[in-house]
Amino acid sequence: MKKVIIVGAGRVGATLAESLVSERNEVTVIDQNRELLDLLQDKHDLRVIQGNGAHPDVLRAAGADDADMLIAVSSLDEVNMLSCQVAHSIFNTPLKIARVRSEQYTKYEDQLFRKEQMPVDHIISPEQLVTSYIKRLVEHPGALQVVEFAEGKVSLVAVRASYGGKLVGHAIATLKEHIPNTETRVAAIFRQGRPIRPVGSTIIEADDEVFFVADSKSIRVVMQELQPLEARYRNLMIMGGGHIGSGLARQLENTHNIKLIELSHARAEQLSAELSNKTLVLQGDATDQEMLNEERIEDVDLFVAVTNDDEANIMAALLAKRMGAKKTMVLIQRSAYVDLVQGGEIDIAISPQQATISALLKHIHRSDFASAYSLRRGAAEAIEAVARGDENTSQVVGREVGELKLPPGTTIGAIVRGSEVLIAHDDTLIQSDDHVILFLVDKKYVNEIERLFAPGALYF
Repeated sequence: MKKVIIVGAGRVGATLAESLVSERNEVTVIDQNRELLDLLQDKHDLRVIQGNGAHPDVLRAAGADDADMLIAVSSLDEVNMLSCQVAHSIFNTPLKIARVRSEQYTKYEDQLFRKEQMPVDHIISPEQLVTSYIKRLVEHPGALQVVEFAEGKVSLVAVRASYGGKLVGHAIATLKEHIPNTETRVAAIFRQGRPIRPVGSTIIEADDEVFFVADSKSIRVVMQELQPLEARYRNLMIMGGGHIGSGLARQLENTHNIKLIELSHARAEQLSAELSNKTLVLQGDATDQEMLNEERIEDVDLFVAVTNDDEANIMAALLAKRMGAKKTMVLIQRSAYVDLVQGGEIDIAISPQQATISALLKHIHRSDFASAYSLRRGAAEAIEAVARGDENTSQVVGREVGELKLPPGTTIGAIVRGSEVLIAHDDTLIQSDDHVILFLVDKKYVNEIERLFAPGALYF
């Protein structure tokens, strides 16, 4: 159990608090908005303090004297950075994380965020995280979620099984016959929202949400087993020229044909000057049927709506789909909307909070966790744990996967050993320094995984 102080009770702070409480940590949330704090306290077993999270007396009242970490995710970058400074200077808090959104700060990250300057151990930039997340989905048409481990060597991919996929209607065990030269493992299946433990005899049904682990180079080979393989996207239309929309255009304009629609005339002119001529910047309203018609929406492979307005994103995507766009993807701030809209006219709904939580998790968990990702709107989790020690000091080193006492609903999908990716089987032997990729259907068991991988007292 860790003692955690969260500064900010907004959407990210509330989602993070929920995640940490469910993992049985001691959580205190600071915010100046009493209403937000009361809502949190009504829902979760945590403490709340009303006040400014950068004020020393407020931090002391929140338990900063013996807190393990402070995570500052208020809406103001300056409050977040100063909270970390105060936690360091007065309370010597071991781990300090700040959400920093402004490029004016993030572009000087190496000079600013040093222990002797601004003592923030890790900064989280939501816009950059969401941009990278969307880029991975654009690169893997048909995927609902793609997360990478071990510097991109292995991936965990979520797809919706559908008729036309070669494995649909067949047992998982037949995968080896279909793709004999590709190693993969089905880590989890969710059927009508409920988890099913995948075994060799499990029949894949249409509409199952299937999570599989594979070498990143083999993703498309495995995906075609679960759904008809989609052609790669070529023509993209992006609604919204903020940090996410413009960042996405920059990252994709060399490989895709991109039209970016921005409502503000001044911002559209600025983007037109900043982006290369490979991106066509248009000033206008993406919910305007006439404009979409003029810009040949029927030729668009993927319509991506990433403004700060959930309703505008949803309405524009619905209109674009109705007018002929092949796929739609929307950014949705209110997590309650995500499940409501995804899977119908809107193909993929993205929660920026979940992308941010995933980035925070790898810093919050033990140092034996190289990375961690929040999945299925925070209910599940994927972890990259590093096996330390030897057979005498470790509960996992020198043991076969089938011997390990894993928590309910936990699957080991793959092991990365140096540059080699090994898909895990019951007889796979874990060695020291292996990176072990685990899928947890229920994230409340994260602490058990931490204890399992923690080396004993004799480990140095």
